[in-house]
Amino acid sequence: MRITDAQTVVIGSGCAGLNAADWLLDLGAAGVILVTEGMDRGTSRNAGSDKQTYYKLSLSGAAGDSPEAMARDMLSEGVNADNALAEAAGSAQSFFKLASLGVPFPHNNFGEYVGYQTDHDSRSRATSAGPLTSRLMTEALEASARQKGLRILDNTMAFKILTFDRQAVGVLCLDTTTSEFHALRCAHIILATGGPAYIYSSSVYPLRHTGMTGMALAAGAAASNLHQWQYGLASTDFRWNVSGSYQQALPRYVAVDETGVEHEFLPEVLSTREATRLTFLKGYQWPFDTRKVNASSRIDLLTHQQIHTFRRRVYMDFLHNPMGWTDDLRLLDDETRTYLEKSGATQSTPIERLSRMNRPAIELYRSHGIDLNTTMLRVEVCAQHCNGGLSVDSDWQTTIRGLYAAGEAAGTFGAYRPGGSALNSTQVGSMRAAKHIVLHQLKMPQQSVVNTALSSIVIPIYPNPSECIRSFQSRMSAVGAHLRDVEALRELRSELRELRAIAQPLAVDDQKLTARGDLVEQLKLNDMLYTLDAVIDSMVFSASFYGSTGAGLILDKTGGYVPHNDKQQNCVTETITNRHASASRAVPVRPFPDRDLWFESVWKSYREDFR
Repeated sequence: MRITDAQTVVIGSGCAGLNAADWLLDLGAAGVILVTEGMDRGTSRNAGSDKQTYYKLSLSGAAGDSPEAMARDMLSEGVNADNALAEAAGSAQSFFKLASLGVPFPHNNFGEYVGYQTDHDSRSRATSAGPLTSRLMTEALEASARQKGLRILDNTMAFKILTFDRQAVGVLCLDTTTSEFHALRCAHIILATGGPAYIYSSSVYPLRHTGMTGMALAAGAAASNLHQWQYGLASTDFRWNVSGSYQQALPRYVAVDETGVEHEFLPEVLSTREATRLTFLKGYQWPFDTRKVNASSRIDLLTHQQIHTFRRRVYMDFLHNPMGWTDDLRLLDDETRTYLEKSGATQSTPIERLSRMNRPAIELYRSHGIDLNTTMLRVEVCAQHCNGGLSVDSDWQTTIRGLYAAGEAAGTFGAYRPGGSALNSTQVGSMRAAKHIVLHQLKMPQQSVVNTALSSIVIPIYPNPSECIRSFQSRMSAVGAHLRDVEALRELRSELRELRAIAQPLAVDDQKLTARGDLVEQLKLNDMLYTLDAVIDSMVFSASFYGSTGAGLILDKTGGYVPHNDKQQNCVTETITNRHASASRAVPVRPFPDRDLWFESVWKSYREDFR
């Protein structure tokens, strides 16, 4: 097969991958190649919300802030303090790089980049460039990297990480236009493939985003907190988060049964005042939260019940006010009334209020064929973000030497990341990985080592891969999303292991393999099975060790819920895959590192170590 040399291979073309490549080129690295299945694919380029949030250190007003204060606010369940500190300390540098590249973050005439409060945020550190913040970031970073001569292998799927003695030595790829294999010999790899989006059917991830976490797990890289996900209400005809102003405009929630009869279901369970208050709070508290099952997350549970128990379709209706609405805003609770009045959103209908607060949120749907002025918006509770991922140190290097993970592929978050911190993490994590690679160059592996690794590769072939993928996705959404049935998860894990056992292994040079028309689906399914095994094992372990935590509400044998538990506050759930099976355990979080903040000492170290 074709073999190409590259000192560093970046896998993925989203915010993390492009920033990693751009930093490597800025720092003078040679032999950088970016591999992507499609420059137009992925979550960064195709996802957002009402005003997609970027979380950073406060840069306006009189309220004090510091990297340590921001890091401590990010220390939710299962977060390593050194990662949180690095993300906080690097946030300003990363943010101003994006601003200098032209990403239009708003500031006042004094140059203060103003902020607002997002979910799990205490300091109003959030900012936004609008519904498409991550797309604007991606476009700016791509233009910068291309200008510096970045080499890109487009339409190329990386699916196997080659290792020798627990060190990365290369990547095996498939050219999806020619179905030819292509090996890259390298000393460093930055995995920036996003989260494992392909394991759920109810998902707000872009359709063509799958993720490729499984190849790192198969290579022996440890994972952290794979049971910690973020779920929330999202539209399904066009995949988009319905957070923020979509909720604060106070739409009506409607379920439509198979005969076409509408049911405004929130007032069937809640008082009209409480239903309105909780709808408003979903704007701030959009992610499903086991701590709020009797508060704002009741809306998620009631929506799920309408869909899965009563077999109805659920819609958000911006044309009509919710039951009990009156134009006398004094009847609203103080927080909702004050917000609407300050925003000038006191109009008579939800669509008018949304237009006053955030007209681009309406235009976004219109550009995808959905006019909120004339039609209701179909929604479900969807998987939106994996807060776990591959275990990384404070330089974003995994437990495989030379293999780094950045962005959502890295497991730097626990249960309650502040909204928008994921975009900050794409920038800081990839920057730190690039800097570490340049400062600690590894030698290129011998060609004989790569040849040996390639010679042992076989690709498992499964019956009906498309059908298997759809079946696993549907069942994970039913039993392994925000509501988790432990016994059903164990059964699902047994079935996927049985499927793996009957796969037909073929060598990469076998004519039976190269003649297959479903090779991409076969490789995706294989990666998915590795990932699912690890995710399910983490979920089963966390259910027994912690109970309900984060966004995972454990069902008990009586049909009720296991109460929320804060036991994971000081633990990371680590998962390691050995051959075809995964095993999880609890390990202590890494504490805040001891660090010297005396200027003269830091200046001396900086001159000697970083210049």
